Amino acid sequence: MSFLASAADAAYALIRPFVHASDGEAAHDLTLAALQPLPRARRALTSPALATELAGIAFPNPVGLAPGFDKDARVAHAMPHFGFGFVEVGTLTPLPQAGNPRPRLFRLVEDRAIINRMGFNNGGQESAAERIVRLRRYGLPVPLGINIGANKDSADRIADYAKGAAAMAPLADYLTVNISSPNTPGLRALQDRGALEALLDGVAAAQGDLAKPVFLKVAPDLEPADIDDIVAVAIDKGLAAIIVSNTTVERPALASRHAGEAGGLSGAPLASLALQRLRDFRAASGGRVPLIGVGGIATAGQAWERIRAGASLVQLYSAMVYEGPGLAARIARGLEELAARDGFARVADAVGTAE
Repeated sequence: MSFLASAADAAYALIRPFVHASDGEAAHDLTLAALQPLPRARRALTSPALATELAGIAFPNPVGLAPGFDKDARVAHAMPHFGFGFVEVGTLTPLPQAGNPRPRLFRLVEDRAIINRMGFNNGGQESAAERIVRLRRYGLPVPLGINIGANKDSADRIADYAKGAAAMAPLADYLTVNISSPNTPGLRALQDRGALEALLDGVAAAQGDLAKPVFLKVAPDLEPADIDDIVAVAIDKGLAAIIVSNTTVERPALASRHAGEAGGLSGAPLASLALQRLRDFRAASGGRVPLIGVGGIATAGQAWERIRAGASLVQLYSAMVYEGPGLAARIARGLEELAARDGFARVADAVGTAE
Protein backbone atom coordinates (compact mmCIF):
# COMPACT_ATOMS: atom_id res chain seq x y z
CA MET A 1 0.00 0.00 0.00
CA SER A 2 1.25 3.49 -0.80
CA PHE A 3 2.37 5.84 1.96
CA LEU A 4 -0.50 8.18 1.07
CA ALA A 5 -3.11 5.41 1.36
CA SER A 6 -1.68 4.25 4.69
CA ALA A 7 -1.55 7.79 6.05
CA ALA A 8 -5.10 8.46 4.87
CA ASP A 9 -6.33 5.32 6.64
CA ALA A 10 -4.62 6.36 9.87
CA ALA A 11 -6.07 9.86 9.69
CA TYR A 12 -9.52 8.54 8.84
CA ALA A 13 -9.49 6.21 11.86
CA LEU A 14 -9.06 9.27 14.08
CA ILE A 15 -11.75 11.43 12.50
CA ARG A 16 -14.30 8.73 11.59
CA PRO A 17 -16.48 9.30 14.72
CA PHE A 18 -16.78 12.98 13.82
CA VAL A 19 -17.43 12.22 10.16
CA HIS A 20 -20.18 9.75 11.02
CA ALA A 21 -21.77 12.29 13.33
CA SER A 22 -22.14 14.77 10.47
CA ASP A 23 -24.53 14.89 7.52
CA GLY A 24 -23.55 12.23 4.99
CA GLU A 25 -23.63 14.45 1.93
CA ALA A 26 -21.78 17.30 3.65
CA ALA A 27 -19.05 14.85 4.71
CA HIS A 28 -18.78 13.60 1.15
CA ASP A 29 -18.43 17.14 -0.17
CA LEU A 30 -15.64 17.80 2.35
CA THR A 31 -13.89 14.61 1.26
CA LEU A 32 -13.90 15.74 -2.37
CA ALA A 33 -12.61 19.17 -1.33
CA ALA A 34 -9.74 17.51 0.56
CA LEU A 35 -8.83 15.28 -2.39
CA GLN A 36 -8.90 17.92 -5.13
CA PRO A 37 -5.56 19.58 -4.22
CA LEU A 38 -3.68 16.26 -4.22
CA PRO A 39 -1.06 15.88 -6.95
CA ARG A 40 -1.87 13.85 -10.01
CA ALA A 41 -1.10 10.16 -9.56
CA ARG A 42 1.69 9.06 -11.87
CA ARG A 43 1.64 5.31 -11.26
CA ALA A 44 -0.84 2.59 -10.42
CA LEU A 45 -0.78 -0.26 -7.95
CA THR A 46 -0.01 -3.28 -10.09
CA SER A 47 1.96 -6.50 -10.48
CA PRO A 48 2.01 -9.35 -12.99
CA ALA A 49 -0.51 -11.20 -10.82
CA LEU A 50 -2.91 -8.23 -10.63
CA ALA A 51 -2.80 -6.90 -14.19
CA THR A 52 -5.78 -7.90 -16.32
CA GLU A 53 -7.41 -7.04 -19.62
CA LEU A 54 -11.06 -6.51 -20.49
CA ALA A 55 -12.53 -5.21 -23.75
CA GLY A 56 -9.03 -4.51 -25.04
CA ILE A 57 -8.30 -2.25 -22.05
CA ALA A 58 -5.32 -2.94 -19.78
CA PHE A 59 -6.23 -2.65 -16.09
CA PRO A 60 -3.29 -2.43 -13.66
CA ASN A 61 -5.38 -4.22 -11.05
CA PRO A 62 -9.01 -5.35 -10.96
CA VAL A 63 -10.24 -3.07 -8.14
CA GLY A 64 -12.10 0.00 -9.38
CA LEU A 65 -13.83 3.04 -7.95
CA ALA A 66 -17.56 2.82 -8.55
CA PRO A 67 -19.47 5.82 -9.91
CA GLY A 68 -21.23 8.11 -7.49
CA PHE A 69 -18.13 8.97 -5.50
CA ASP A 70 -16.73 11.32 -8.14
CA LYS A 71 -19.83 12.33 -10.07
CA ASP A 72 -18.31 15.37 -11.76
CA ALA A 73 -14.75 14.09 -12.39
CA ARG A 74 -13.20 16.36 -9.78
CA VAL A 75 -10.85 13.89 -8.07
CA ALA A 76 -10.19 11.12 -10.60
CA HIS A 77 -6.59 12.34 -10.87
CA ALA A 78 -5.95 11.41 -7.21
CA MET A 79 -7.71 8.06 -6.84
CA PRO A 80 -4.87 5.82 -8.10
CA HIS A 81 -2.93 7.01 -5.03
CA PHE A 82 -5.33 4.90 -2.98
CA GLY A 83 -4.84 1.69 -4.94
CA PHE A 84 -7.62 1.86 -7.50
CA GLY A 85 -6.87 0.08 -10.77
CA PHE A 86 -9.53 2.04 -12.65
CA VAL A 87 -11.89 4.94 -11.97
CA GLU A 88 -15.46 5.43 -13.14
CA VAL A 89 -16.92 8.94 -12.92
CA GLY A 90 -20.56 10.01 -13.12
CA THR A 91 -23.41 9.45 -13.47
CA LEU A 92 -23.33 12.40 -15.90
CA THR A 93 -26.45 13.68 -17.66
CA PRO A 94 -26.60 15.93 -20.73
CA LEU A 95 -27.82 18.89 -18.71
CA PRO A 96 -26.94 19.85 -15.13
CA GLN A 97 -29.51 18.86 -12.55
CA ALA A 98 -29.84 19.36 -8.82
CA GLY A 99 -31.16 15.92 -8.03
CA ASN A 100 -33.69 15.12 -5.33
CA PRO A 101 -34.34 17.32 -2.27
CA ARG A 102 -32.02 17.00 0.72
CA PRO A 103 -31.52 15.08 2.93
CA ARG A 104 -30.96 12.28 0.43
CA LEU A 105 -27.92 10.37 1.72
CA PHE A 106 -28.08 8.36 4.94
CA ARG A 107 -25.48 6.30 6.78
CA LEU A 108 -26.80 3.15 8.42
CA VAL A 109 -23.81 2.74 10.72
CA GLU A 110 -25.16 -0.28 12.61
CA ASP A 111 -25.65 -2.06 9.29
CA ARG A 112 -22.47 -0.76 7.58
CA ALA A 113 -24.76 0.44 4.82
CA ILE A 114 -25.88 3.54 2.91
CA ILE A 115 -29.28 4.58 1.59
CA ASN A 116 -29.29 7.26 -1.09
CA ARG A 117 -31.89 8.92 -3.25
CA MET A 118 -29.55 11.40 -4.90
CA GLY A 119 -31.33 11.47 -8.26
CA PHE A 120 -28.37 11.87 -10.66
CA ASN A 121 -27.28 15.20 -9.18
CA ASN A 122 -24.39 16.47 -11.30
CA GLY A 123 -23.07 19.52 -13.08
CA GLY A 124 -23.75 18.15 -16.55
CA GLN A 125 -21.57 16.62 -19.24
CA GLU A 126 -20.18 19.84 -20.67
CA SER A 127 -18.72 20.96 -17.35
CA ALA A 128 -17.27 17.53 -16.57
CA ALA A 129 -15.82 17.25 -20.08
CA GLU A 130 -13.66 20.33 -19.48
CA ARG A 131 -12.09 18.68 -16.43
CA ILE A 132 -11.65 15.35 -18.20
CA VAL A 133 -9.91 17.03 -21.14
CA ARG A 134 -7.39 18.50 -18.68
CA LEU A 135 -7.03 15.14 -16.97
CA ARG A 136 -6.32 13.45 -20.28
CA ARG A 137 -3.82 16.12 -21.24
CA TYR A 138 -1.68 15.42 -18.18
CA GLY A 139 -2.34 11.68 -18.10
CA LEU A 140 -3.95 9.11 -15.81
CA PRO A 141 -2.18 5.83 -15.01
CA VAL A 142 -5.42 3.83 -14.89
CA PRO A 143 -8.41 3.43 -17.25
CA LEU A 144 -11.20 5.99 -16.96
CA GLY A 145 -14.83 4.98 -17.35
CA ILE A 146 -17.59 7.54 -17.83
CA ASN A 147 -21.06 6.62 -16.58
CA ILE A 148 -23.90 8.29 -18.51
CA GLY A 149 -27.58 8.73 -17.70
CA ALA A 150 -30.73 10.61 -18.66
CA ASN A 151 -32.08 13.82 -17.20
CA LYS A 152 -35.06 13.30 -14.91
CA ASP A 153 -37.37 15.58 -16.92
CA SER A 154 -36.20 14.40 -20.34
CA ALA A 155 -38.92 13.81 -22.91
CA ASP A 156 -36.70 11.28 -24.70
CA ARG A 157 -34.37 9.34 -22.43
CA ILE A 158 -32.89 7.24 -25.20
CA ALA A 159 -31.90 10.47 -26.95
CA ASP A 160 -30.21 11.59 -23.71
CA TYR A 161 -28.07 8.46 -23.66
CA ALA A 162 -27.17 9.02 -27.29
CA LYS A 163 -26.12 12.58 -26.49
CA GLY A 164 -24.03 11.29 -23.61
CA ALA A 165 -22.33 8.70 -25.80
CA ALA A 166 -21.50 11.26 -28.45
CA ALA A 167 -20.13 13.76 -25.94
CA MET A 168 -18.24 11.48 -23.58
CA ALA A 169 -16.98 8.57 -25.68
CA PRO A 170 -14.03 10.55 -27.09
CA LEU A 171 -12.85 11.16 -23.51
CA ALA A 172 -13.46 7.69 -22.04
CA ASP A 173 -11.68 4.36 -22.06
CA TYR A 174 -15.16 2.85 -21.69
CA LEU A 175 -18.72 4.10 -21.34
CA THR A 176 -21.21 2.78 -18.79
CA VAL A 177 -24.88 2.99 -19.68
CA ASN A 178 -26.60 3.30 -16.31
CA ILE A 179 -30.24 2.20 -16.41
CA SER A 180 -30.24 0.79 -12.90
CA SER A 181 -30.76 3.71 -10.54
CA PRO A 182 -33.95 3.46 -8.47
CA ASN A 183 -33.97 7.22 -7.89
CA THR A 184 -35.03 8.41 -11.35
CA PRO A 185 -38.68 7.42 -11.87
CA GLY A 186 -39.15 4.99 -14.76
CA LEU A 187 -35.44 4.60 -15.50
CA ARG A 188 -35.32 0.89 -14.72
CA ALA A 189 -38.00 0.30 -17.37
CA LEU A 190 -35.15 0.67 -19.87
CA GLN A 191 -34.01 -2.79 -18.72
CA ASP A 192 -36.99 -4.26 -20.61
CA ARG A 193 -35.84 -6.04 -23.75
CA GLY A 194 -37.37 -3.81 -26.42
CA ALA A 195 -36.39 -0.59 -24.70
CA LEU A 196 -32.88 -1.89 -24.03
CA GLU A 197 -32.37 -2.84 -27.68
CA ALA A 198 -33.44 0.62 -28.82
CA LEU A 199 -31.24 2.26 -26.19
CA LEU A 200 -28.09 0.34 -27.13
CA ASP A 201 -28.73 0.93 -30.82
CA GLY A 202 -28.94 4.65 -30.09
CA VAL A 203 -25.70 4.62 -28.10
CA ALA A 204 -23.89 2.68 -30.84
CA ALA A 205 -25.11 5.03 -33.57
CA ALA A 206 -24.09 8.09 -31.54
CA GLN A 207 -20.53 6.79 -31.18
CA GLY A 208 -20.15 6.29 -34.90
CA ASP A 209 -16.78 4.84 -35.87
CA LEU A 210 -15.25 5.60 -32.46
CA ALA A 211 -16.88 2.54 -30.84
CA LYS A 212 -15.54 2.73 -27.30
CA PRO A 213 -16.43 -0.35 -25.21
CA VAL A 214 -19.91 -0.09 -23.68
CA PHE A 215 -20.67 -1.54 -20.26
CA LEU A 216 -24.26 -1.89 -19.03
CA LYS A 217 -25.07 -1.34 -15.35
CA VAL A 218 -28.07 -3.31 -14.10
CA ALA A 219 -30.13 -3.46 -10.93
CA PRO A 220 -30.03 -6.38 -8.49
CA ASP A 221 -33.83 -6.42 -8.31
CA LEU A 222 -34.39 -8.57 -11.39
CA GLU A 223 -36.41 -11.67 -12.16
CA PRO A 224 -34.87 -14.66 -13.99
CA ALA A 225 -36.67 -13.75 -17.22
CA ASP A 226 -35.23 -10.23 -17.01
CA ILE A 227 -31.72 -11.62 -16.68
CA ASP A 228 -32.18 -13.91 -19.67
CA ASP A 229 -33.44 -11.01 -21.79
CA ILE A 230 -30.60 -8.68 -20.76
CA VAL A 231 -27.99 -11.34 -21.52
CA ALA A 232 -29.56 -12.08 -24.91
CA VAL A 233 -29.49 -8.39 -25.83
CA ALA A 234 -25.94 -8.00 -24.50
CA ILE A 235 -24.72 -10.82 -26.71
CA ASP A 236 -26.67 -9.63 -29.74
CA LYS A 237 -25.45 -6.03 -29.41
CA GLY A 238 -21.86 -6.93 -28.57
CA LEU A 239 -21.75 -5.31 -25.15
CA ALA A 240 -18.28 -5.30 -23.64
CA ALA A 241 -19.45 -6.10 -20.09
CA ILE A 242 -22.37 -6.08 -17.65
CA ILE A 243 -21.92 -4.43 -14.26
CA VAL A 244 -23.78 -6.35 -11.55
CA SER A 245 -25.17 -4.42 -9.73
CA ASN A 246 -26.49 -1.07 -8.53
CA THR A 247 -28.29 -0.42 -5.23
CA THR A 248 -31.40 -2.35 -4.19
CA VAL A 249 -34.88 -1.19 -3.25
CA GLU A 250 -35.31 -4.33 -1.17
CA ARG A 251 -35.02 -4.01 2.60
CA PRO A 252 -33.52 -6.93 4.51
CA ALA A 253 -33.62 -6.74 8.30
CA LEU A 254 -31.80 -3.55 9.27
CA ALA A 255 -30.92 -2.11 12.68
CA SER A 256 -30.49 1.58 11.83
CA ARG A 257 -33.11 4.23 12.50
CA HIS A 258 -32.72 5.21 8.84
CA ALA A 259 -33.85 1.79 7.60
CA GLY A 260 -37.19 3.15 6.39
CA GLU A 261 -35.73 5.90 4.20
CA ALA A 262 -36.63 5.70 0.51
CA GLY A 263 -33.87 5.12 -2.01
CA GLY A 264 -31.28 2.57 -2.98
CA LEU A 265 -29.55 0.47 -0.31
CA SER A 266 -25.82 -0.27 -0.66
CA GLY A 267 -23.09 -1.61 1.58
CA ALA A 268 -22.92 -4.81 3.61
CA PRO A 269 -26.62 -5.79 3.38
CA LEU A 270 -26.39 -5.79 -0.43
CA ALA A 271 -23.48 -8.26 -0.56
CA SER A 272 -25.40 -11.55 -0.70
CA LEU A 273 -27.97 -10.28 -3.22
CA ALA A 274 -25.30 -8.78 -5.49
CA LEU A 275 -23.26 -11.99 -5.35
CA GLN A 276 -26.30 -14.07 -6.26
CA ARG A 277 -27.15 -11.81 -9.19
CA LEU A 278 -23.57 -12.10 -10.40
CA ARG A 279 -23.90 -15.88 -10.31
CA ASP A 280 -27.23 -15.64 -12.13
CA PHE A 281 -25.74 -13.53 -14.93
CA ARG A 282 -22.77 -15.88 -15.21
CA ALA A 283 -25.08 -18.88 -15.50
CA ALA A 284 -27.35 -17.14 -18.02
CA SER A 285 -24.44 -16.00 -20.18
CA GLY A 286 -22.30 -19.10 -19.92
CA GLY A 287 -19.32 -16.81 -19.61
CA ARG A 288 -19.94 -15.20 -23.01
CA VAL A 289 -20.33 -11.72 -21.54
CA PRO A 290 -17.67 -10.37 -19.15
CA LEU A 291 -19.04 -9.30 -15.77
CA ILE A 292 -18.03 -6.69 -13.21
CA GLY A 293 -18.99 -7.31 -9.58
CA VAL A 294 -20.25 -4.48 -7.39
CA GLY A 295 -22.22 -4.27 -4.16
CA GLY A 296 -21.22 -4.85 -0.55
CA ILE A 297 -17.56 -5.67 -1.21
CA ALA A 298 -15.50 -4.73 1.84
CA THR A 299 -12.73 -7.35 2.02
CA ALA A 300 -10.30 -9.13 -0.26
CA GLY A 301 -12.14 -12.35 0.51
CA GLN A 302 -15.42 -10.92 -0.76
CA ALA A 303 -13.73 -9.57 -3.89
CA TRP A 304 -12.12 -12.98 -4.47
CA GLU A 305 -15.54 -14.63 -4.14
CA ARG A 306 -16.93 -12.33 -6.86
CA ILE A 307 -13.99 -13.11 -9.13
CA ARG A 308 -14.35 -16.85 -8.60
CA ALA A 309 -18.08 -16.42 -9.33
CA GLY A 310 -17.36 -14.80 -12.70
CA ALA A 311 -16.37 -11.15 -12.22
CA SER A 312 -13.40 -9.98 -14.26
CA LEU A 313 -13.28 -6.73 -12.26
CA VAL A 314 -14.83 -5.41 -9.03
CA GLN A 315 -15.82 -1.93 -7.89
CA LEU A 316 -16.08 -0.26 -4.46
CA TYR A 317 -17.68 2.80 -2.96
CA SER A 318 -19.90 2.45 0.14
CA ALA A 319 -17.44 0.25 2.05
CA MET A 320 -14.87 3.07 2.08
CA VAL A 321 -17.19 5.01 4.40
CA TYR A 322 -16.60 2.33 7.03
CA GLU A 323 -13.23 0.82 6.07
CA GLY A 324 -11.29 3.93 5.11
CA PRO A 325 -9.70 5.33 1.93
CA GLY A 326 -6.98 2.66 1.71
CA LEU A 327 -9.49 -0.14 1.18
CA ALA A 328 -8.82 -0.57 -2.55
CA ALA A 329 -5.09 -1.05 -1.97
CA ARG A 330 -5.72 -3.58 0.81
CA ILE A 331 -8.13 -5.53 -1.38
CA ALA A 332 -5.80 -5.51 -4.38
CA ARG A 333 -2.88 -6.83 -2.33
CA GLY A 334 -5.18 -9.34 -0.67
CA LEU A 335 -6.32 -10.62 -4.06
CA GLU A 336 -2.71 -11.19 -5.02
CA GLU A 337 -2.19 -13.28 -1.87
CA LEU A 338 -5.41 -15.25 -2.35
CA ALA A 339 -4.53 -16.07 -5.95
CA ALA A 340 -1.14 -17.41 -4.85
CA ARG A 341 -2.74 -19.37 -2.02
CA ASP A 342 -5.17 -21.06 -4.40
CA GLY A 343 -2.57 -21.85 -7.03
CA PHE A 344 -3.31 -19.15 -9.63
CA ALA A 345 -0.45 -17.26 -11.24
CA ARG A 346 -2.77 -14.35 -11.97
CA VAL A 347 -6.00 -13.13 -10.41
CA ALA A 348 -7.53 -13.14 -13.91
CA ASP A 349 -6.96 -16.89 -14.16
CA ALA A 350 -9.49 -17.43 -11.35
CA VAL A 351 -12.45 -15.73 -13.07
CA GLY A 352 -15.45 -18.06 -13.01
CA THR A 353 -13.58 -21.02 -11.50
CA ALA A 354 -16.11 -21.52 -8.69
CA GLU A 355 -18.76 -22.78 -11.12
